[in-house]
Order: sequence, then structure tokens, then C-alpha cells
Amino acid sequence: MAILTVRNVPDAVHRALRLRAAEHGRSTEAEVREILERAVKSDQRVRIGDALAALGRRAGLTNEDFAELDKVRDKVSAEPMRFE
Repeated sequence: MAILTVRNVPDAVHRALRLRAAEHGRSTEAEVREILERAVKSDQRVRIGDALAALGRRAGLTNEDFAELDKVRDKVSAEPMRFE
């Protein structure tokens, strides 16, 4: 796991973090980890798989439609791009 150091945290912010951690029954460090995780793993972010599934549902696609598409799709592996 990575280590993160945060410098120059104002005293008032540090006190608030300590109080919040105590309210949740965990260390200040654990509280900061929880806050960071919630901030970057927001439920509001767009997940590409969910977005594509919703698009398919709106279009009325079924599993049978995908099975038919799978029969006709090109099964040859794609060539990687070359930059020369």
C-alpha cells in the first residue's frame, strides 16, 4: 500500500479530524483514509459498464440480440497500433 504524507494541515482542521475520528471510533489516520476513499470512489461517478448496460436496456436489446451479434463479429485479434 502507498504512503501519503500531508503537510501544513491547519490546527483547526486537524482538531476537527480528531473529533470526527473519535465520533466514528477510529484513529485519525483511519478517518482520513475513509474520507479520501469516499471522495474518490463517489457513487456519482460514471461507471462505463453500468452506462453501457443502461444504454442497451434503453435500446431494448436482449441477451438473444447479443448472441446474434456475437455470431457475426470478427473474431480475429486486433493488430496493435504501430508508431513509426
